[in-house]
Amino acid sequence: MAVRKAKKSKTKSKAKSKAAPKKVLKLKSKKPAAKAGAKANGLPKPSSKPFGQAGKALDGVKILDFTHVQSGPTCTQLLAWLGADCIKVERPGVGDITRTQLRDVKGADSLYFTMLNHNKRSITIDSKHPKGKDILNRLIKHCDVLVENFAPGALDRMGLTWEYIHKLNPRMIVASVKGFGPGPYEDCKVYENVAQCTGGAASTTGFLDGPPLVTGAQIGDSGTGLHLALGIVSALYQRNRTGRGQRVLCAMQDGVLNLSRVKLRDQQRLKHGPLTEYSQYGQGIPFKEATPRAGNDSGGGQPGWILKCKGYETDPNAYIYFITQAPVWASICDLIGKPEWKTDPEYATPPARLPKLKAIFGVIEEWTMTKTKFEVMDLCNAKDIPVGPILSMKEIAEEKSLRDTGTVVEVDHPTRGKYLTVGNPIKLSDSISDVKRSPLLGEHTEEILTKVLGYSSKEVAEIKMSGAITPPDKPAKAEAA
Repeated sequence: MAVRKAKKSKTKSKAKSKAAPKKVLKLKSKKPAAKAGAKANGLPKPSSKPFGQAGKALDGVKILDFTHVQSGPTCTQLLAWLGADCIKVERPGVGDITRTQLRDVKGADSLYFTMLNHNKRSITIDSKHPKGKDILNRLIKHCDVLVENFAPGALDRMGLTWEYIHKLNPRMIVASVKGFGPGPYEDCKVYENVAQCTGGAASTTGFLDGPPLVTGAQIGDSGTGLHLALGIVSALYQRNRTGRGQRVLCAMQDGVLNLSRVKLRDQQRLKHGPLTEYSQYGQGIPFKEATPRAGNDSGGGQPGWILKCKGYETDPNAYIYFITQAPVWASICDLIGKPEWKTDPEYATPPARLPKLKAIFGVIEEWTMTKTKFEVMDLCNAKDIPVGPILSMKEIAEEKSLRDTGTVVEVDHPTRGKYLTVGNPIKLSDSISDVKRSPLLGEHTEEILTKVLGYSSKEVAEIKMSGAITPPDKPAKAEAA
């Protein structure tokens, strides 16, 4: 029975194979090969325009920017650099509080504001005014992403709950920076240094015998803004598949912890013995229950320290970070005039060197003190020895290579003149960033109302008269008797 079935099916398959060529030819004629390859994997065929001339990565993405101070503006500025149309909503007559904070030029926006709000448009709206609320509703329907870093609950108190926004625009992505995620502290306000302390960075920064320290890098504010930008781009990408928006939350505590993950790594390693790459191990100082402050230890398993260079007596930044990486130990010995250390069993291996690291760095420092930090860098780089000069902000501002790459940019501003700012740290070969000055308060209000939201000139005049986009009148001063 089985044999007969096999023969029968074999006959059928032969019959089918004879007819197959006609079907294949028919399919080919329906969809020519050239057209079939035009949208491989659902993507458009590669652009024929030269790289850098096919627009920007986020062209067409519209951001409704409710951010202020630093964490939120860091996020939206990055999106604007990548091509998004970022519409910054500000209070009439007041604007982002940083416009006047740390002001160095009288009557002009501060560097605090200008360096965080490039490539944006500013519209002033009184969100409590009925016409102002109508403008916000139109903006919500128009935009793809709403970004905010208000205090907990502030957006809800404005009537802009997730349910309200999602009903107006189901495709809207609502992205928020908060101090803490859900839990006992979620209603607490958080600032930069608070985030560094609660995210684990401060407890592990500083020297072992000193107090906890915060770092000068804004890992709480700007670091969380960078995390939020990635979340937004991911949500936009997912929306291409689902057709709907979603909420994106980045807590500052979470962002700092993510940047401090190696210290959480070390916390777990402590259960299995001392952290041998920490300098305190070589000094015979016992470890306690928590990851300790490690001074200028490398943190990556390679012993490193900051050493004095020529001129340190008068220059607070005449220092260099020096790593005694095992693969280049022989080159280090030759360079500092200690060739005998290469074969001496007391120095030849990493385990042998661990108890003597303080003394070893002392000898290396005697050598670095005879040379400038740049001379040390040149000599070490030639031997693949990892080092890094301590660059001051003045040196960074004057570094030509950073200007050439757009990492440091000079911008002209109508009220404060020319100033230096940080450019886009993300370089895309087919999405070339340019840095445009920050907007004046409400500079683009009328432009957005007419060209973006479609208000008529008559309607704009009515809105102006209503006070929905202008600061309230100041009470008249009483005349002197």
